[in-house]
Amino acid sequence: MTARRNFKRQVRARAAKTGESYTSALRHFRPTPSGDVMSEAKNPQSVRLAVAQTLVREDPRDVEALRESGREVRALMREASAQGARLVHFPEGAICFPNKFVMSVDGPDAVGPADWDRCQWPVLQSELAAIAELARELRLWTVIASVHRLTEPNRPHNSLYVISDRGAVVTRYDERLLSKTKISYMYSPGVSPVTFEVDGVRFGCLLGMEIHYPELWAEYEKLDVDCVLFSTSGTPGNTAAQAQGHAAVNSYWVSLSVASQHSATAPSGIVAPNGHWLARCPADGSPSVAVVNLDDSSEAAADAVTYGRPWRREASAGIYTEHQVIDPRSEDRTAAF
Repeated sequence: MTARRNFKRQVRARAAKTGESYTSALRHFRPTPSGDVMSEAKNPQSVRLAVAQTLVREDPRDVEALRESGREVRALMREASAQGARLVHFPEGAICFPNKFVMSVDGPDAVGPADWDRCQWPVLQSELAAIAELARELRLWTVIASVHRLTEPNRPHNSLYVISDRGAVVTRYDERLLSKTKISYMYSPGVSPVTFEVDGVRFGCLLGMEIHYPELWAEYEKLDVDCVLFSTSGTPGNTAAQAQGHAAVNSYWVSLSVASQHSATAPSGIVAPNGHWLARCPADGSPSVAVVNLDDSSEAAADAVTYGRPWRREASAGIYTEHQVIDPRSEDRTAAF
C-alpha cells in the first residue's frame, strides 16, 4: 500500500507541475517490483474498442430478417469506424439466434432436436462475407457471432468469428459450456479457449451462458489476456454485475455485448480492470455502439494491472509456505482466547 501511495503521489506531482492530466502524466512512470519508479517508460499498448448492441432475430428461415441483420451490423461497423475504433465486438445472434422452437422437429410447441436444414445457409454466409469485406474496407477488426456449420450429421457450433482488418477470418471461438437445451438439441460444444492480438493487446472470447462459469474467466487470466470479449443474446441473472466482477477479480477489461432487446436491464458496455464501467450503450433498445480506449496507463486500470494481477499470481504461487508455523496454539482449533 505504501508503494502504491508513493507511486500515485509522484504521478500527481508531475501532473500538477506540467499541467498534464493524470493519465498523461502516468505514461512517464513505470513502477518496479521493489516499489521504486522508473521514469520515461515506453508507451503501453493501446487499442480503441467499440462494443455493439443489435436487434437479435430468431428465425433463420426468414431471408429478409437475415438481410436486415446484416445491414444493421454493417451500419454499426461504419459508426464504430467513424469514431476511430480499431475493433468492433457484436452480441451472440448478431445475424440470427435460431429459436429452439423454430428449429425443433417437434415444434412449434415442444423443444426437440434442431433441424438445421431449415437454416438459409447461403444467405447467412453471404451476409458474413459482406461483413468481412467491409471489415477490409474500413480496416476494422470485427468479432461477430454466428452458427458455424459442420459436416453432417454433426450439429453446428455456436461461434464467434474473429475477422481481421484485412477481411480474413483469423480464428474462431466455439461456445464450450452450453445451456441444457443447446447441448441436448442444437449445438456441438467447442473444446478450447481462443486468444488473438490487435496492436499488441491480447483478447480472449466467451459466448452465450459462459458468464456463469468463473473458471473460464480465470483461464483467460492465466493466458495473460488484456480484455475478454463476451457476447450473449441475454442470460438469466445479473449479467452486468457478473461482468464487473470478472473484470475486477482478474484485472482485465471486459467487453459485454448483448442483444438490444435486453438493454433496459443490461446494455452493452466495457468494464475497466477495476470493475468500473467505462462506457455503455443506451438502455432504450436501440442498436448502437460505445467506444473507449483500452490503455493500461489510464487511472481506471493502473492499480489493477500494475498491482492486482501480479500480486495475485505471486500469492497463488506458494509464497505463504515459508511463513507457515507449527505451533500448539495454531493446531488446537479449540484453544481459549
